[in-house]
Amino acid sequence: MRIVLVAGTLDIVTAIIVFGVLRGTATPVQILQSVASGVLGPAAYQGGASSALLGLGLHYLIALIWTTLFVTAARAWPVLRRHWARSGVLYGAAVWALMNLVVVPLSQVPPRPLTPVGIALNLGILVLMIGLPIAYLTRRFYGAGNQ
Repeated sequence: MRIVLVAGTLDIVTAIIVFGVLRGTATPVQILQSVASGVLGPAAYQGGASSALLGLGLHYLIALIWTTLFVTAARAWPVLRRHWARSGVLYGAAVWALMNLVVVPLSQVPPRPLTPVGIALNLGILVLMIGLPIAYLTRRFYGAGNQ
């Protein structure tokens, strides 16, 4: 559970800093509502604090799913723990691809174009704040898997 809290918090705080503070494209509430829009569609942006809280809960649920998948794989294949940095980078990239090319298009999120800048930012965030922390903490909590 600690891995989920660390990775999920790093990811959402980074999104708020990058898109809310640095780029000024969304408020923290709008960022959380954008997560809720996966379930509620555009109505999420009219839901105020309740849809933002739903978005926060969904965000951590998604982090739980991605963490569980990696931890399960890393326990079965110790090489993922031995080479945690490489595994984390590849896993973060895989999470980006699956979220943006499969999950989001199947959700109620209004379609958005994939731009080179958007891809680079979101891919970087998922590698640095999801993939690497999950891989590192999995190695730390479950060992390197040396035989």
